[in-house]
Amino acid sequence: MCCSSWKYTALAFLVVAVVATGCSKKQTVKSDAGAGAAAPAAGETAAQQAPAAQAPAQPVMTAKQAEAARGVAVTEEKASMFADVRFDFDRSDLRDDAKKTCQEVAAYMKKNPGKKLLVEGHCDDRGTAEYNMALGDRRATSVKNYLVSLGVPTSALSTVSFGKERPLDPGHNEEAWAKNRRAHFVLQ
Repeated sequence: MCCSSWKYTALAFLVVAVVATGCSKKQTVKSDAGAGAAAPAAGETAAQQAPAAQAPAQPVMTAKQAEAARGVAVTEEKASMFADVRFDFDRSDLRDDAKKTCQEVAAYMKKNPGKKLLVEGHCDDRGTAEYNMALGDRRATSVKNYLVSLGVPTSALSTVSFGKERPLDPGHNEEAWAKNRRAHFVLQ
């Protein structure tokens, strides 16, 4: 019995050790060999691209950095032909500048009755994820209700909240937060 108990203890210890060390997440590692070089274009081999890779290194902005500089969300947000509606901190009511933007959107939607529009509600990164999801929903709904009051059919509009999950600017200062408190329009 004594030896059997020892075997079970050793087996349990082994199982715990395997689970503790063997269940880590796999990570993708980027090779340093391609650092600074662009990926080969379709139909282009790495050998055909080699001369460009030998050029002197120059500071290059990533695509996400360039889009962030132009005001496109770092999170692959779909571009919009309309300006974003901005909100004050912890508010979902429309400011005068927001109403002007909504009036432009409503005019377009009334001229193009077959179009559908998604209104995305976004928040800055302060507050809990749950609170910001609810605030983003209130912001998107506020914009939708104003568009309906301007004559846009409810059936042409839908809303979604992303809370703080898709920041336009990843910074942690008032300038970044002001950019992230918004409603974004996506034509569908």
